[in-house]
Parts: sequence; structure tokens; C-alpha cells
Amino acid sequence: MPEQPTPTEREAMARLIAKAKEAAQEPGKAGIAAAILRDGEIIAEGENEVHLDCDPTRHAEIVAIAKATRAQNDPSLDGCVLLTTLQPCEMCLSAARFAGITRIIFGAQKENVAGKYFVFPDLTLSEFRTAGGAFEAIGGVLEEDIVALYADGEE
Repeated sequence: MPEQPTPTEREAMARLIAKAKEAAQEPGKAGIAAAILRDGEIIAEGENEVHLDCDPTRHAEIVAIAKATRAQNDPSLDGCVLLTTLQPCEMCLSAARFAGITRIIFGAQKENVAGKYFVFPDLTLSEFRTAGGAFEAIGGVLEEDIVALYADGEE
């Protein structure tokens, strides 16, 4: 696959960005959204539920992965794409790899957002790839449309 998002992936990202901005306006919600695509179709979406559930593991990516695997009654998401409005944290990258996802597309990049979103801010995507197997990560997709939401960490 090319190191660029497909038109379908860009459209899905635009949809997620709109969802994230809408969620950011609601009390108790964080403006982070994710989706799982299979063969160009969204099979699951998730929003950050950390504050709603008082559970630090309920990131948007984890929610989307869980919805997708439950819907198909299979923990494998081989061949699927993870899209997310914010560069996935270390936990979410690990969950994606455990699920078999090898293509990850995200909007806002770590270096352009508040530090609170990453427990290990010095761990780079290339180091993560080296440690945990190859995967394709395409960042900065429609970043200009979402990065301001995460700049101060007050989404």
C-alpha cells in the first residue's frame, strides 16, 4: 500500500474530525474519535470514553477496536485500517498490533499537541515499529482541521 491515505480513508478521517469536534462540545466527553475500516468500509467507530467511564483505558482507538472485534466475534482485525484523529498513544498502538492491524492513519501528530496525551513522549513511531513488528503509520492527515483541538490539552 502507498504511504498516503486513499480518498476513502481521507473521507473517513474528515467524518471522524467532525465527530471529535462535536464531542468536544459535550460535557464529560473528550474530542477524540477513531474508526476501523475493512475494505474501505467503516465497520466500527469509537470516541474517547475515559471520563465517561472513569477508565483510563477507554481511548477512542480501544473502543473502536473492541466494537469491531465484538461485532465480528473474532479478535483478529487483520487487513483492517485504524483511523484516529490524534496520533495513537503507546497503549493504543499495542492494542492495534495485538488485533493484527498493520495500517494506522491519524490526524494530529504528537509533536504538535499537548504532552498530556503520551506517557512516553520520547518513544517514536519508528522505535515502536522496530520493537513490535512492521506497521504502516501515516500521520498529519487533515491535521490542520483538528490540531487546534489538542494544542492545549483541554479538548
